[in-house]
Amino acid sequence: MGDGAIAIIQGAKRVSRSNDTDYPFRQSSDFWYLTGFDHPHAVAVLRTDGGPVYSLFVEPRDPEMETWNGFRPGVELAISEYAADEAHPIKAFHDKLPELVAGARRVFHVLGIDTALDEKLFQILHEMRLRSRHGVNPPDDIVDPRSALHEMRLHKDADELELMRRAADISREAHREAARLAHAGRNEYELEAVLDYTFRRRGSSGPAYSSIVGGGANATILHYVANDRPLADGQLLLIDAGCELEGYASDVTRTYPIGGTFGGPHRDVYDVVLEAQLIGLEASKPGTCLDEIHKATVRRLTVGMVELGLLEGDVDARIEDESFRRYYMHGTSHWLGLDVHDVGNYTVDGGSRALVPGMVFSVEPGIYIPDDDMQAPETLRGIGVRIEDNVVVTRDGHENLTVAIPKSPPEIEAWVRDGTPS
Repeated sequence: MGDGAIAIIQGAKRVSRSNDTDYPFRQSSDFWYLTGFDHPHAVAVLRTDGGPVYSLFVEPRDPEMETWNGFRPGVELAISEYAADEAHPIKAFHDKLPELVAGARRVFHVLGIDTALDEKLFQILHEMRLRSRHGVNPPDDIVDPRSALHEMRLHKDADELELMRRAADISREAHREAARLAHAGRNEYELEAVLDYTFRRRGSSGPAYSSIVGGGANATILHYVANDRPLADGQLLLIDAGCELEGYASDVTRTYPIGGTFGGPHRDVYDVVLEAQLIGLEASKPGTCLDEIHKATVRRLTVGMVELGLLEGDVDARIEDESFRRYYMHGTSHWLGLDVHDVGNYTVDGGSRALVPGMVFSVEPGIYIPDDDMQAPETLRGIGVRIEDNVVVTRDGHENLTVAIPKSPPEIEAWVRDGTPS
C-alpha cells in the first residue's frame, strides 16, 4: 500500500432470492481472505497513515435480530476474535469516512460495487478540494486494491493447500458415491443429491459451483446444470462437481460409463481425452505456463479428432485454422482457490506468465460431439468427455490434489459396478 494509505475492503451483503427470502450467505472472497469474518454487512479498513492499522465495521449485537437471523459477533468479538485494532457498528462507517480519508495520500477502493459508498467518497474528496486553501488536501489517488490482493491470492501458502487437499478428499468421496448410482433407471438429480449430501456430511459448506451431472448428449453442454433427465444404458455420464471447504474450492470432472462398461466409441473418445489430460499434467511444472499446457493438450486432442474421423487433413493445419474448436472450445486450465475460477493475472508483460510453486489450477481437456452434428461419424454423436484434476505447482514439478479420484477405465468401471442398480 505504501505509506500514508488506507484500504476500504467491503464484505458481502445478503442477497434476495425472492420476495422475503435470501440466498444462503457467502462472504466476498477478498474480504474472507483478509479477515476471516464470515458475517454480512461488514467493512474492513486497513491503514498505513498512522491510524489504527486494522478496523472492522460490523453489525452490532442485537438479541431480537439474532433470534431471527442467527448470531452476530458484534463490535466486541470483532476485536477479541478477529484481531481488529478497533471496531465500530456498520452504521457509523459513512459518518467516520471523512475522518478516515483525512490523513491519507492514497485510497484503495473498488469502484462500482457500492454506488452509495462511491458517491459518499467522491463527495468527501470534493469537499476536501474546496478547503485546499486552508491546508486540507485530498488523497492523490484512488487505487483498485485487487491488483495487489489478487496477486497475493494466486500464491497459496501451506494452510491454504491443506484446506484444498481436504476439499479434494471430500470431492473424491462424493464422486465415488455418485458413480455408484450411474445406472439406467436413476435420474441425474439423484446423483446431484448424493453429491450435495456427501459434501455437507463431510463438513463442507456445499458445492463450490452448480454441479454438472450430464448423461448422454447432456454431457456435450459445457455448463449443463438442469440435471433432470433419466440415465440410460449405452451412454456416458459426465460429472463436474467439487465442494467448497472454508471458502476454498475443489473442481473435479470425471466421465463414467452408465452401467459400468465403456462401449467401443465411448472408450475411443475417452482414451484420447485421457491421454491429452496426462500430457497436460506432465507439462505442469515450474517455468512452463498455462498456454503451453493448453497447446500440448490441443495437439493430442487434434490428433485424436483426426484419428476418430471428426476432422480431416493435416494436424498442424487443423490446429492453425482452429478446426479443433468445433469439438474442444474452452481452455485447458484456470486458476483455483477461493473462487472456482480464481483470481490472478494469466499474462505478464504481454505473455503467458510462468508457473511458480504455490499456484493452483485445473487441467481439464475434453471432447464434445453434439448429437445433431451431421459432420461427425454417427457412432460418435452425443458423446461428451471431460477429465479434470486440480494441481499445485511444487519446486520439482506438481502435486495432483485430486489424484485419488480414479480416471483409468478399469478403475472407473469398477466404481460404477460397485453400485447396485434398482
